[in-house]
Amino acid sequence: MRRNRTKASCALALVLTLGGTLTGCGGDGGGGSGGKVSLRFTWWGNPDRAARTEEAVGLFEKHHPDIDISTSFAGFDTYKAKLATQAAGGDAPDVMQLDYRQINQYATSGILLNLGKHPELRTSEIDKGLLATGVVDGKQYALPVARGTETMAYDATLWRKAGVPEPTLTWTWNDWADAMRKLAASPATKGRVGSTDPGQSEDVFEIWLRSRGKSLYTKDEKLGFTADDLTRYWEWCTGLRKEGAVSSAEQTTQMDGTVENTPLGRLKSVADFNWDAPVSGYSAIVGEGLKLAPFPVGEDGTPGQYFKPSMFFGASAKTGHPKQAAQFIDFLLNDKEAGAILGASRGIPANDTIRQGVLPKLEGFDQVISTYQKQFEGKLNDPPPAPPKGDTSLQSTFSRDYDQVSYERLSPREAAENYITEAKAELRQ
Repeated sequence: MRRNRTKASCALALVLTLGGTLTGCGGDGGGGSGGKVSLRFTWWGNPDRAARTEEAVGLFEKHHPDIDISTSFAGFDTYKAKLATQAAGGDAPDVMQLDYRQINQYATSGILLNLGKHPELRTSEIDKGLLATGVVDGKQYALPVARGTETMAYDATLWRKAGVPEPTLTWTWNDWADAMRKLAASPATKGRVGSTDPGQSEDVFEIWLRSRGKSLYTKDEKLGFTADDLTRYWEWCTGLRKEGAVSSAEQTTQMDGTVENTPLGRLKSVADFNWDAPVSGYSAIVGEGLKLAPFPVGEDGTPGQYFKPSMFFGASAKTGHPKQAAQFIDFLLNDKEAGAILGASRGIPANDTIRQGVLPKLEGFDQVISTYQKQFEGKLNDPPPAPPKGDTSLQSTFSRDYDQVSYERLSPREAAENYITEAKAELRQ
C-alpha cells in the first residue's frame, strides 16, 4: 500500500506517539499489495528526525516503486524495549536502527543479517575504522550511520573569569585536574566545583585507559585492564572529590542520563563530560558561554578519544527480502539526495562524500559539533570494536561500585576488585 500522507501529517502522527508505543506510518508491513515488496523500518529519535526520515523514505519509494517501506519510531528507551521484545519473539523489523551496545548481542544471537554478503551495499566511502565497529566474528552485521566523539562541555564565561587557561588539544589529565582545582577554588565560579566526578563513568574510564595504551576490552572480548588500573583511576578521582575539585557523591548520584540532572545542568559545576551530540541540551542552561573541549591526552601525548558511530543500520536475519533491505540501507547511507534530506539528524554522516555535502549547510549547534569534530581529523586512533555481550550490564555495575567508593563504604581497591570479579563472570555468560 503506497504512502499517501504528506510529510507534515506523517510527522505529526509520529510526534503524537513519541515516547509511547512504536506506531506505524506508511505501508502495511506485510507482504505488500500488487506484487510489491514491503519492508518494516524502525528507529528512535525526535520529531525533526522523524520528518526528515519520512521524506527520505518517500524518495526511496519513488525511485523503487516496487518496494513499500512501513515505518515506526519512538523515544530511545521505548524503542530499545520494543525492539528487544520483537527480537526475542523472532519478529525483528526488516531494517532497524541500532545502538553500538546492541550489535554484539543481536549478532551473536542470530538476529542480524550478515550485510557483507550483499553487494547492493557500498561501503567504500565509510571510514574503515568506523566500519569495523559493526563487525562481529569477521562479519559485517551493521553499518555506521553517523559519528560522534566525547567532549568536555564547559561554561567558558566562568572559566575565563576564574583566570584558568582554556583547554587545548594537547592538555593532559594532570592539566585537567589542575584546572578543576583552580576552578573550584576561584570566587568567580560562585561556589561551583570544577566538573562532574568522572569516577562513575565507564565511558570516561575507557578514554583514560586508551590514553595510557590500554583498552576496556581485548579483541577476544575479555577485560583489557586490571584491578590495579581501576584502583589507580578511582583513587585519582577520590582524591579530586575529597579536595572539592569535582562533584560530591550526593550530586553525582542524582544523575539520570539527562543533561538537566548533571552537576553542570544544575549549575553546580563548571564542566561535564559527555558525547558531543547530547551536549546541545546544555545550550539553554549555560547560554552563549557553552564551549566544547577535547578530552585530555596521556602524559606522552597519546589520545584516548575516538570517533564512535552514533548509531547503526542493520537488517533482520529473518527478513524475507534481504536484497531490498540492503538496497534501502545503501540508499539511506550513500544517496546524495537522501543525505541532503537527512542532514545531521542522526549526527555528522559517516559517509565521507555525504558529510562534505552536508557540512556547509549545517546551522546552530550542528555547526558547533561539526567544527569541534573537524579539529580531530586524522589525529585520533581507531575506535574499539563493538563491546561484548554483557557490557550494558557492566556499565551499571561500574557506576554502582563507584557509588560505594564515593560514599566511602568501600575503598577504591575493594570496589575495583569487586568489579573485576563481577565483570569476568558477566563476560563468561
